Amino acid sequence: MVKKADIGSKRLISLSPNNWVKWVTQTSDVYVKEFLASEFQWISRENDVLLKVSDQKNQDFLILNELQLRYKQEMPLRIRAYTALAEEKYQLPVYPVLINILPNSKTEQIPNFYQSEFRGIKSYQNYHVINLWEVSAELVFQENISSLLPFVPILKGGGDENVVKQALYQLRKDDKLEELEPLLSFFASFVFEIPIVQQIMRWDMTVLRESPWYQEILKEGLAKGEAQGLQQGLQQGLQQGLQQGLQTGELTLVMRLLTKRFNNINPDFKSQISNLQIPQLESLAESLFDFTTINDLDHWLKENS
Repeated sequence: MVKKADIGSKRLISLSPNNWVKWVTQTSDVYVKEFLASEFQWISRENDVLLKVSDQKNQDFLILNELQLRYKQEMPLRIRAYTALAEEKYQLPVYPVLINILPNSKTEQIPNFYQSEFRGIKSYQNYHVINLWEVSAELVFQENISSLLPFVPILKGGGDENVVKQALYQLRKDDKLEELEPLLSFFASFVFEIPIVQQIMRWDMTVLRESPWYQEILKEGLAKGEAQGLQQGLQQGLQQGLQQGLQTGELTLVMRLLTKRFNNINPDFKSQISNLQIPQLESLAESLFDFTTINDLDHWLKENS
C-alpha cells in the first residue's frame, strides 16, 4: 500500500516555518511560536495556514497564509472575512498573505486589498500578495526555503533542467522532504516536455492525488460535469455529471501530458482515450513515462481499451 503523503499547505510550511515567515514578511527578526487552528465556526478551508509568530521585541502577531493554485475573484473578500475572524478569536494583530502559485493569464492584475462602501459605511482590508512566478528560484536555495522546493520549476528562472535537478537534490538529501518529489514532478510538467521530467525524477500519480493542487485541477472538470448533468436532469443527470466531471479532470491532465510528450495526437487516439474510465486514465498517466514512441501508446490502448 502506498503511504498517504501530506503535501498540502500546512505540511509545506512546516518544513521550514521560520524561513517561511521571514520570507513572507520580508523581515529577519520573526520566528514561529506555534501553528494555530484555522477552523472557525463559519469558515473552514484546506488552503489556510495560521501561524502565531513573534519578533525580537517579543510582540506576538498572527500570519495568515492563503495558498491558491490560481487567483480567484472572491479572494479579497475571503481574506477580509478570515482576517477579522482570526483577529477576534485570538485577540492579536494579523498579517494576511495571499500566495498565488500559477497565473491565470500574463496580463492579470491581482489586487492587494479589499474595499467596499455601502450607505456611507466603508470597509477596507490590505494584504500582502506573492505571485510565485515572480519569485526568483535562486532565492529558494539562498535562503533555504524548503517549503518552496516543489515549486521551483514555475518560479522565475526555474525553467532550467539544472535548476530543477538542484531542487531534486535538496529534496533527496532530507528524508523529511522525500514525499515532495512527486509534487516537484507535477509542477515540472508545466514547463518541461514529459521525457525531460521522466529523466529528472520519479512520477507517482497515487501520491499526487493527495495534493490539494491536483484536486483543484480536477475540480475544473468536475464543475463542467455538474453543469452538463444539471442540464440533463436533476436525478440521473446530476449523478452522471459528477462522474463525468471527475473523468474530464483526469482526461484533461492526461491529454496535456501526451501532447507535451508527442506534440500532436492522432484524432483516433484522442477518441479512444476519451472513452477510458477514470482508473484507466490514471494508469495511462503513470505508464506514459515509459513510452518512447507513439507506437507505445497504440500498443497500450490496444491492451487496455
